[in-house]
Amino acid sequence: MIKKSLKHTILLNIGAFLLVFVLETLSNLFFKDNFETDYSFYLHGLDYTFMIMGFIWVNHFVLIPFFLDKKRYFVYIILLIGSIIIFSYLKTNNWSGTSKISFFLLYTTGAGMAVFFVRRNILIQKENDEKEKLQKEMELTYLKEQVNPHFLFNSLNSIYALARQQSPETPDLVMQLSELMRYQLESSKKDTVLLKEELEFIENYLLLEEKRLSKRCTVEFLIEGDLIGLRIAPMLLIPFVENAVKHGAQSTNEQSTIDISASIKNTTLHFCVVNSKPSMVSESNRKGMGLENVRRRLNLLHLDSHVLEIDDKEQLYRVNLAIDLTSLKY
Repeated sequence: MIKKSLKHTILLNIGAFLLVFVLETLSNLFFKDNFETDYSFYLHGLDYTFMIMGFIWVNHFVLIPFFLDKKRYFVYIILLIGSIIIFSYLKTNNWSGTSKISFFLLYTTGAGMAVFFVRRNILIQKENDEKEKLQKEMELTYLKEQVNPHFLFNSLNSIYALARQQSPETPDLVMQLSELMRYQLESSKKDTVLLKEELEFIENYLLLEEKRLSKRCTVEFLIEGDLIGLRIAPMLLIPFVENAVKHGAQSTNEQSTIDISASIKNTTLHFCVVNSKPSMVSESNRKGMGLENVRRRLNLLHLDSHVLEIDDKEQLYRVNLAIDLTSLKY
């Protein structure tokens, strides 16, 4: 990377040197007759080019990084003015022509610094954008990886509860869980999955939970709209469903309900999860790892293109989520 940057800097300065030489030659073209030979004409242009570029190099590679960038502004101005005077005197060898050359160097230095800072700001912005993109990708990967053990932990708890009851359905539920985990492992390798597949995954998860909860919980899952071609980040919706089960039906022996709906309007997904709350339950914090992760993922993937509303009432808990699926950013 350093070699590539150094090579780019060398090529850029060679290009700048040639450009200044061409401009200097063209500016003196009307006075070419004042020179004895073509050689002296081009030598004059080359001489001025070395003076201009020499001063620019001193400014860019010595004065700016060692003084201006370190906020030693007064020292920088003194050294800049002193360098202009020295370069001008060395060029003219007399003080009478120094002022003219000094103004010339001041003008070219100003133009060179403008180009220098514009280019540097562009490079800094590009570097910051790359760092932000990399950070976002790393964070999304971390959050996605956190979802996997979280979901597995909840599912294994469900199987464990049935195994303790010596339920004959336990083997079938283990097979269902294996299918769910297969989908999860495959989807975790992808940035997006088909919305249809994600909703089928949720439906299969609810079927597993329905068998464990027996007749204590009534589950309704409604899907409306055209899902064809629409994609979504994997495992983005399941935390809301898991929380409805965990903090609703799973936390009580009372009769409970879970109502879930997913509807598509144009390219916007409206996802709603409503679960009843037990009449007698110890106060718990609903802001678990699952919900915190999904909030963060939504902000990273659909920053200004989603609306998440959570309504925590005495007898029910409602989640309303609207996502513009075309806004997905990776």
